[in-house]
Amino acid sequence: MKIWGMVLGGFPRSRYARYALRDRERGVIPFKDDVEAIDRASVQVIGAQLAAGLPVVVDGMIDWHDIFRPFVDAWRNVTVDGLLRYFDNNFFYRIPVFTGEPDPREYVTPRRVLRFKEVADPATLKVVLPGPVSFAFMAKNNSGLSNEELAEKIAYILRDEAKKAIEAGASLVQVDEPFLADIDATRDHARLAAELVNKIVEGIEDKAIVSVYFNVPEPSVFEELLNTKARYMMVDVVDAPGRAEKLIRGTGFGSHTPVIGAIDARRIIDDKPSFVEKFLKMVDAGVDEVVVTTSTWLDLIPFRYALRKVYVLGRIVEELAEKNGYEAYTIWR
Repeated sequence: MKIWGMVLGGFPRSRYARYALRDRERGVIPFKDDVEAIDRASVQVIGAQLAAGLPVVVDGMIDWHDIFRPFVDAWRNVTVDGLLRYFDNNFFYRIPVFTGEPDPREYVTPRRVLRFKEVADPATLKVVLPGPVSFAFMAKNNSGLSNEELAEKIAYILRDEAKKAIEAGASLVQVDEPFLADIDATRDHARLAAELVNKIVEGIEDKAIVSVYFNVPEPSVFEELLNTKARYMMVDVVDAPGRAEKLIRGTGFGSHTPVIGAIDARRIIDDKPSFVEKFLKMVDAGVDEVVVTTSTWLDLIPFRYALRKVYVLGRIVEELAEKNGYEAYTIWR
């Protein structure tokens, strides 16, 4: 069995990147200086992933205020309102407000791939998109469309976004649907999400990941989500390990390559290889590939600890591969 590691999503801002963004908003520094600060921080987090041997890296999304904001800024007929807590984290996002059918002025991820893909070499770049169900159901919908209709409109825009990112050189497209782990998520939400994800990844199914984090989805929700055609399926096993084990043993990952969110991205302590190994053992029978990742984005912990988590992830993948006779897929092999 081949195993490899990747970071799920964005990183926190380093001190100088945080200061630069704040100073630009205050009008103290020009946009150019802000971009340079973001680029330096992005190169730093890409370098940390390369040093850990990760074969697929993210640019860190240092300048993203939250998963929705870059797309809100790039689309017509959507703006932002007040802050709302992002699930049960000490983290807030500005609520998207749709006043009509969303219409892209520009695309967000392709230019980021062009900006960072040479820095990422010899690894490849992954881009991350907000899932259409999470986007629609976590927003204020004043568009005149139903939430389901709005989610479908979002999905068509994200389909073009994904394809353009792949054309620009991205190796993977990840669609995040954290709403499906919420206690209010239903089978109908998951059915809609699966249908819309299939629209987004049409033609690039083998390069697509669906991720659900902050909780373990209900079995009925996860069963519907398994109808997606994306190659990879991610589950956060850290938040509720007992329920995660029950879900994996009961439902499994279907035809999808398992992506195990076993590196705790919400705590600064080092993770134990034994915890990760436990879940690898659950899925290794009859599976030729497993991915180990963080339980969510790393932007919920301080910058230096986020870098530490990358090192821990790479170390655990190598250690467990050697111990269990797995094939470790890294930039060195």
